[in-house]
Amino acid sequence: MSAKKKDIQKNIHIKNRKASFHYEFLEKFVAGMVLKGTEIKSIRQSKVSFNDAHCIFVSETELVVRGLHISVYDEGTYNNHEPLRERKLLLQKKELKKLHLKLKDQGLTIVPTRMFITERGFAKMEVALAKGKKLFDKRHDLKEKAMKREMKG
Repeated sequence: MSAKKKDIQKNIHIKNRKASFHYEFLEKFVAGMVLKGTEIKSIRQSKVSFNDAHCIFVSETELVVRGLHISVYDEGTYNNHEPLRERKLLLQKKELKKLHLKLKDQGLTIVPTRMFITERGFAKMEVALAKGKKLFDKRHDLKEKAMKREMKG
């Protein structure tokens, strides 16, 4: 098995760890993504960063993710992709309408929570309808985490 084959994994689960700290998730959706050829290869090597990633509506029926950094593929040629380009998310019309209405009504946002590869080899992103946490909520979560750690150890 060559070195290239060892780098590419089958089970990819990349999580946005900061999202659960800063936001309270109300609803989660699984969306497909429109990607270029070298992007999927970089995802399979787990070269993805969720720092500053967020989702916005370009129109009522088009949701895109901005700020998602997918590193340039090492062995790509002049066809390589831009690391920070906007990527369209593929959801059903019913889900898009639901998200669009909830964003208008309340102070909510759409946050990417994790990225994974399905058994068929497609890259999917889990996005969540989220509400920002206040400072005291974050402190409460940290206390709970410390209590659980003490109970285990």
